[in-house]
Amino acid sequence: MTELRFAAVGLNHNHIYGQVNCLIRAGAKLVGFHEKDDALAAEFTAAYRDVPRIASLEQILEDESIGLITSAAVSSDRAELAIRAMQHGKDVLVDKPGMTSLDQLAKVRRVQAETGRIFSILYSEHFESPATVMAGELVATGAIGEVVHLVGLGPHRLRKETRPDWFFRRQDYGGILTDIASHQCEQFLFFTGASDATILSASVDNRSVPDMAELQDTGNIQLSTGRATGTIHVNWLTPDGMPTWGDGRLFIVGTTGTIEVRKTVDLAGRAGGNHLFIADRRGVEHIDCAGVELPFGHQLVADIRDRTETAMPQERCFKAMELALQAQAIAERNRETN
Repeated sequence: MTELRFAAVGLNHNHIYGQVNCLIRAGAKLVGFHEKDDALAAEFTAAYRDVPRIASLEQILEDESIGLITSAAVSSDRAELAIRAMQHGKDVLVDKPGMTSLDQLAKVRRVQAETGRIFSILYSEHFESPATVMAGELVATGAIGEVVHLVGLGPHRLRKETRPDWFFRRQDYGGILTDIASHQCEQFLFFTGASDATILSASVDNRSVPDMAELQDTGNIQLSTGRATGTIHVNWLTPDGMPTWGDGRLFIVGTTGTIEVRKTVDLAGRAGGNHLFIADRRGVEHIDCAGVELPFGHQLVADIRDRTETAMPQERCFKAMELALQAQAIAERNRETN
């Protein structure tokens, strides 16, 4: 393979632009897109003017020169699209969540194993966050010892008036833990180096939008690997006065130090995002991570070429979604009985 040719299918979430740009930065070539909605297609064409709109998904699936399909379709539709793509010999990169039910996860897992294709999810709060990438490098070098606890906070601004109808339907978006907290589940596995974890407790609620009964605007998870514990809180409650879409934070407690990542904003007043604070035996240091290289795209393209798993192990990709889906199920059972 001299050049990875890819197509975008399903533009329902604007994360598709991050996915496409990630691949283009890595040297892949966007050769077409398929989208039924004319307004979404027009917006995409404005961003990628020389890329043709392809009339049918089948044309893309049957085109053997296309090696990868990337998608940010309606969340509940991503699994079936990925299955069809893998069955046509194509690797897949989707937005999170990669699926919205444990049944979909089982089917995607089975087809991935049968076909040997790569199924990847762009967990952007890790792979598109320079400060989080830097935190990973520090933890890998033993800068804070063994990780014993992780706190992941994922607040988002709702912007209710800008959201499509499917965003408010539980069947379509999958629930707040399935959706947002899959980011933090992946980071928990990554930073602890664990291959599995147990959900200790989980909850979801709707506290601010009673007129949107199926939307969950707050969610919590407690989980453990047996050696490390984690706390995850996600919400759609970012106030309008916040200068960014959400104050994403990551706290990592190690046996010899701590790391705090402020992904999007520093409320203490430093400009921009991607701030990292490390405290160890020597003192406290602030690291501006804005210039840190994002390796995921290059690694994924190399994995597609070499059939390796350097960008993200396939099992961690699946396990993060498994944990989020398990937590979602526990939380909703608890909500029904309370």
